[in-house]
Amino acid sequence: MDKPAGPTSHDVVARARRALGMRRIGHAGTLDPPASGLLVLLIGRATRLMQFVSLLDKRYIGTVRFGWETTTDDATGQPTARDDVGGRPSAATIRSALETVRAQPLQDPPPISAKKIEGERAYRRARRGEAVALQPAAIAIHRLTARDIAAPDDELPIEVECSSGTYVRAIARDIGRAAGTRAHLASLRRTGIGPWDVRDAVPFDTAFEAAAGTMIRPMEEAVAHLPRVELDDVSAQRFKFGQRLGAPPALEGPAAVFAAAGLIGVAEARDGLLKPTVGLAS
Repeated sequence: MDKPAGPTSHDVVARARRALGMRRIGHAGTLDPPASGLLVLLIGRATRLMQFVSLLDKRYIGTVRFGWETTTDDATGQPTARDDVGGRPSAATIRSALETVRAQPLQDPPPISAKKIEGERAYRRARRGEAVALQPAAIAIHRLTARDIAAPDDELPIEVECSSGTYVRAIARDIGRAAGTRAHLASLRRTGIGPWDVRDAVPFDTAFEAAAGTMIRPMEEAVAHLPRVELDDVSAQRFKFGQRLGAPPALEGPAAVFAAAGLIGVAEARDGLLKPTVGLAS
């Protein structure tokens, strides 16, 4: 789905449930209401594969606004720290800041986030006025570039490719600090998740209900990034009963398991054995 700015990710799921007449639908990777772009929905049995889709790398374009930070690290929050000097950083300073932030292995999550503190979402504590101190999280920013280093005013269009769990809001904040100023994220659009691109997504518009029945993609796409294991009929039956099987040589970690009928599940390969972890056979 190509989510517009405004609706929540849950709003998109709710409308898809009505359009398809199905309750069992979930999304892989929340987009905040102000953000637009690619939202992958999993339907029916495919919801069992959500963990494998959620962990895929994400791609974004966004706009960093220099001058002040906010309580949320984006434009929806209240201004906090401001730049006392003012003025847009030089192109050289921006390039250096982008490289500094791209290379950082840890990131301080925004206080308004879904991270948990003692079992409770951080955003709930923050909205009660409590001080929120989250532990830095390990991330990977594979690419962080300026789409227009000489953009006018105090805005910097950026392009990001990063690991799951990376907050682009925090990237914007950190770019400001690395450039010797303050900044927040003014806009965000997710352009890709793993193998999927927003250009191939279904628009969330007035024609959504009419197109709903034609837009479901094969379940195999959700595990196309995993190693593939083919089973004969006898081994496939054992897999469906949850029995462990011999793993192909050198295979470790999750693998998509196929039989003559197609995808039947996901297994964890370890110490020469395949242990069924997700069953998909009807």
